[in-house]
Amino acid sequence: MKKVILFTAMAALLMSAVSCKNTNKGGAPAYKVVDAAQVDLADFPVDEEGYVVLFDGTSSKGWRGYGKDALPGRWTVEDGCLKFSGTGSGEGQTGEGGDVIFAHQFKNFTLELEWKISKGGNSGIFYLAKEVTTKDENGNDRYEPIYISAPEYQVLDNANHPDALLGVDGNRQSASLYDMIPAVPQNQNPYGEWNKVKILVYKGTVVHFQNDVKVLEYHLWTQQWTDMLQASKFSQKDWPLAFELLNNCGGENHEGYIGLQDHGDDVWYRNIRIKLMD
Repeated sequence: MKKVILFTAMAALLMSAVSCKNTNKGGAPAYKVVDAAQVDLADFPVDEEGYVVLFDGTSSKGWRGYGKDALPGRWTVEDGCLKFSGTGSGEGQTGEGGDVIFAHQFKNFTLELEWKISKGGNSGIFYLAKEVTTKDENGNDRYEPIYISAPEYQVLDNANHPDALLGVDGNRQSASLYDMIPAVPQNQNPYGEWNKVKILVYKGTVVHFQNDVKVLEYHLWTQQWTDMLQASKFSQKDWPLAFELLNNCGGENHEGYIGLQDHGDDVWYRNIRIKLMD
């Protein structure tokens, strides 16, 4: 039985101050980082292992659309999962869809969750994300995509989605740091089966785990990180705004949102929990 719980409690949270950042470094346009109100983690249960439960399988409390004040309609609570019902349109998001975030910014943490995806499906898990706007041709604010400010843990059906064959050395396959570091070994379970995720972020050190196996490690805010960006689609030459934001991802406080991607395909997430390490 499908159970749909729409998230409505966030309506007032987005209407808060906006911090400005004007820059022309490397040709990047001026942008703003939206400083929205956050949910209080004290309102969420803590399990016996000390993890804050961000999604318990029954309620979308705390979740909203990126750049929105509520959960988009294509994200629903179904059979204990936070499910996105895809349109098959790839990155062509509709008004009922879009990426989602948990409305609290995290700094040092261990994030755990599980996912499964439809055949040929694509999605992603973001961390240290910011909500960023620039001006359109009419001078109005528009939200830039979440992935230009946040590293991405790739979620993909490796066997059937063409992105698995792109990039370099498999760095667009499941659990990879998207377009930068491949997950090794590649131990993904196939579409329709559950995969376990653990992402550790601590003072710039980031580790990805897939199905209880460490698959990569890297270090933010270092020369290594800058060099990886320069060799990716987010280079200063090819995408100066993405380069500037990612090179200092998390901003001055080195913190940001956890996000889940709408890439147009059916995807399910469950057992989302986080342990703070501040």
